[in-house]
Amino acid sequence: MSQSEASTSDEAPSAPGDRPYEIGFILVPGFALMSFASACEPFRAANYLAGRTLYRLRYFAETEGSVASSSGAEIPCEELPRERGHLQTVFVCAGGEPTGWNSPAIHAALRRMARFGVRIGGISGGPYLMAAAGLLADRAFTVHWEYAGATVEAFPDVRLTSARYVADADRLTCGGGVAPLDMAYTLIAERMGAAFARRISDWFLHTAVGAADDPQRASTAERYGVHHPALLAVIETMEKTVEAPLGRRAMARFASVSERHLDRLFLDKRGLSFSAQYRAIRLAHGRRLLRQSPLRIGEIATACGFSSAAHFSRSYRTHFGRTPSSER
Repeated sequence: MSQSEASTSDEAPSAPGDRPYEIGFILVPGFALMSFASACEPFRAANYLAGRTLYRLRYFAETEGSVASSSGAEIPCEELPRERGHLQTVFVCAGGEPTGWNSPAIHAALRRMARFGVRIGGISGGPYLMAAAGLLADRAFTVHWEYAGATVEAFPDVRLTSARYVADADRLTCGGGVAPLDMAYTLIAERMGAAFARRISDWFLHTAVGAADDPQRASTAERYGVHHPALLAVIETMEKTVEAPLGRRAMARFASVSERHLDRLFLDKRGLSFSAQYRAIRLAHGRRLLRQSPLRIGEIATACGFSSAAHFSRSYRTHFGRTPSSER
């Protein structure tokens, strides 16, 4: 389809005001390329399908020059903005490990833009930087599920949710991956109407637009390959209680089955014992914290429900074949 055909078919409604809506993206080295593309491409498509510039996109980094993404693709960037100019919304986009996100310059830029009245957003790991900048106090927000544990450990008083994206007044956060497509659909619909936003989604073959509060991850049944309701209830509870593990008796009572039947369910459906499944879930959480947080190994052991750092280290080495310190 040519640009002229796109602009004359189902003509886009008039945008409010004459000036393009300006959106900035602050890119942290190693930013998630797919998340970034899912966030900015819908606005490029909106301009194309409308046959005029509805949105202007700008890209920023700590220093002027190119910033490499998770795949090595580089994006030319301006230096961090010092004045608002015509910026309406600024997103920070990050990927990789949170231990590499300590950037006072980016924190200061986000706070500066917030003081100017710019709407501040975060994509994938970006909300972590927003929290570090003090911009998410008393605000509901989300972050890519992989970074949820590290975020809670670093900022224990935050109001983190597991939603795909969250809009709370002048803060906008998104879990990353393909979720920014859903978020962009909502933002375009707010300004241009739902019919035009649907054309954008169709353009990307995005036929099922997710709601803000849809889950980021596949269901427990899909991830563990089980469908027995009692077993699912117990595994979901295991994932929620890594710091204070519950005993077999308490779990069996919670699932309304006997302890012996609970053991049989794990062996039949998962091929491992109740204790082994619980330990694997807790150790997986510990692995994420080792990679993503600056917590000491003893603190991570406590956060995963182990009685000591030595107990955690022995279990970790048995399960993963390497020590916690070598993982870090």
